[in-house]
Amino acid sequence: MILVFGSAIVDIGFEADHLPRAGETVLCPDVSLRPGGKGANQAVAAARAGADVVFVGAVGKDPLGDLLLDSLAAENIDLNDVLRADALTGVAAVAVDKVGENQILVGGGANTTLRADQVPDRHLTPATTVVMQLEVPVPEITALAARAKANGAKVVLNLAPAQRVSPVLLETVDVLIMNEVEAGTLSGEAGQPLALARNLSNRHHLVAVVTLGGDGAIAVAKEQIWSVGALPVRVVDTVGAGDAFVGVMAAMLDRKAPLPTALHRASVAAGMACEAGGAQAALPIDLDVDGRLGDLPPPRLVT
Repeated sequence: MILVFGSAIVDIGFEADHLPRAGETVLCPDVSLRPGGKGANQAVAAARAGADVVFVGAVGKDPLGDLLLDSLAAENIDLNDVLRADALTGVAAVAVDKVGENQILVGGGANTTLRADQVPDRHLTPATTVVMQLEVPVPEITALAARAKANGAKVVLNLAPAQRVSPVLLETVDVLIMNEVEAGTLSGEAGQPLALARNLSNRHHLVAVVTLGGDGAIAVAKEQIWSVGALPVRVVDTVGAGDAFVGVMAAMLDRKAPLPTALHRASVAAGMACEAGGAQAALPIDLDVDGRLGDLPPPRLVT
């Protein structure tokens, strides 16, 4: 079972000719409201990958909160432990340009009220994979990770958005997933992604995965380093790619798939998520990923 402890946010989407510079106003022809948030997106990605998913988050008592919960319920995700908070539902302003690059501003809203004690102990077992990101309060993530580890659950942390976290949290993490910027922010130093991943893996005894955009991804586990390329695609929108990667990889590891198998499937799903607009709408289903696995060579063992 996958338990996602994380954010639920409504994306206010803008399709722009170009992304705004400081002080610039860019007029867009239209606007959209779409369900999003890294937590909710990853829950949907895992569910579409075939996992049984419980989502624990917080939304407001407003129509935007209803929109988010309806989208998750449509994926047969368990929402029994979601908080309806006395705060506005979180929103994000997402601008995407003609080549698929994006800028995002996030207002946390109800997500800032999320607490680790919303997760009942019955969900934290050796048969559970807990998936978390950094769009909700980090102290609550740290508290839940400690409880999960103590109860034998596997902990997957997506280090997004980029920020420093304590070694106390990292010592409870089994799989750390980040992009190049996030890896550098956590390490507090510039460097090659492979070196950063190796240092984090050795220092905290975890699997360190770094996504590299169009160059694929690498994963470091103990003395093994795996590298996979990126699926060849025509990019429409990159917003959901990272969440597709995390959700699918967590689902594969939850079903005890070997690391290179999980890395391969996650990379294919991430590429497919770039081929359509929006976050959740672009997340692929398991059967469609099956049909594209042959388009990307499997991971190779570097050492």
